[in-house]
Amino acid sequence: MDVPGARSGRSETAEERSDRNWSELLQELRVMQTGVQILTGFLLTLPFQQRFEDLVPYQRTWYLVLVVLSALTTGLAIAPVAMHRALFRKHLKARLVTAADRMTRGALLLLALVVTGVVGLVFDVVVRAGAGVVAGAITFVVLAGLWAVWPAVVRARPDVQ
Repeated sequence: MDVPGARSGRSETAEERSDRNWSELLQELRVMQTGVQILTGFLLTLPFQQRFEDLVPYQRTWYLVLVVLSALTTGLAIAPVAMHRALFRKHLKARLVTAADRMTRGALLLLALVVTGVVGLVFDVVVRAGAGVVAGAITFVVLAGLWAVWPAVVRARPDVQ
């Protein structure tokens, strides 16, 4: 998050910057955790639906992979909170922010894979296998564009006042 030697345009101490970065990261995690938990809950209810029995073996395998990825995403998205508890009052906020940033980036990558996989599986079940692959690929490209490419473009643009 912080680039050594970079100027933020703010007059704040390193501790104040860590506090601000931690607060901003927590806000991002709150948004992401809600979506991840809803998606995981949705996936966990599917085997109890009547049509689940209609899935062919590869679709069941696909589903189980998505459940594992979703559980890992949930764990990774909640890990910064657990880490904060473990490091509370240890004066390691800058390390916490750096580690939490990495965990959040990993959770976003896994979330993109889960969403892509869920869209693909739904299209596979509802339409046909080819539609699932196409829908999944389109979803991944859109998410990669929104979550990785667009921020890189914005970051690379010169400041316009």
